[in-house]
Amino acid sequence: MRSIDWEMMPYFLAVARCGSLRSAANLLNVNYGTLNRNVQALEASYGTRLFHRSRQGFTLTDAGLALLPLAESGEETLQKARRQVEGLDRTESGKIRFSLPHMLGYDVVAPIISKFQTQYPDIQIEIRLTSTIENISAGATDVALRAAYEINDDVVARKLFPMAVSIYASKTYIENAFPGVGISGAGLDWIGLPGDLENKNWLNRTGFPDARIRHVVDDGYMRLSLLRQGCGMAYLPVVFESIFDDVCKVPNAETTFIQNLWIVLHEDLGRTVRVRRFVDFLTKELLAMKSSMQGEIRQN
Repeated sequence: MRSIDWEMMPYFLAVARCGSLRSAANLLNVNYGTLNRNVQALEASYGTRLFHRSRQGFTLTDAGLALLPLAESGEETLQKARRQVEGLDRTESGKIRFSLPHMLGYDVVAPIISKFQTQYPDIQIEIRLTSTIENISAGATDVALRAAYEINDDVVARKLFPMAVSIYASKTYIENAFPGVGISGAGLDWIGLPGDLENKNWLNRTGFPDARIRHVVDDGYMRLSLLRQGCGMAYLPVVFESIFDDVCKVPNAETTFIQNLWIVLHEDLGRTVRVRRFVDFLTKELLAMKSSMQGEIRQN
């Protein structure tokens, strides 16, 4: 492939994997126009369409399907070279790309990063908060904190512990809304997730089947913020009860264990000193929080 092809190939791969320009632009952290121009330029350089365009998104043409394995092979070769070079690093310095869910970033992991920074001042953490599982094997990130039942990728995965959730509301909301509420929860409000309005079967398992879904929020931290403003009740990781005094478990709510918490990294990067130091530090700090993340004790 020509040099111009290699420069445009990440744009081709992102659109092929995401199925839309906007999602691919978000993945690469570039603007829509830049991505579109590069895809069009790549098609022009080959003299053929690589994607079918429709309202449903982008799908690969026969030419695109033929190019895909070649592009992926080239990407893997470049990523392998990068990992091997970075794997030679033996100093407590340099950059680590770290991705984690929004919900755990601000109040759970941020204090850990602060402690780590004090101990290792020459290691820079490039943090990406994302609700998607980034591809470590393809070099999308170096280290990831994931909530998942199992990790099946070709990576090194440290299983920490299962996290727990329960139903929470603000202290004020519980004091004002719960007195006089019937056993079915009529008169109470939920702050729900996308899809909750279409499928309400989950309500029957909450103990409040007659509570209405007042708001639907796709971001966990926004859901927490609305809850703290007294907008209703929501499922939250139990760790927030130990962090915020105004976040309280609603009466008769049960604690449920859900997905496991994992620290994931690429095997090649595990040999670098800076990554080992970060992963070991993160593991130690999160294990120290196990009880509060499972609802057993409150943090000081």
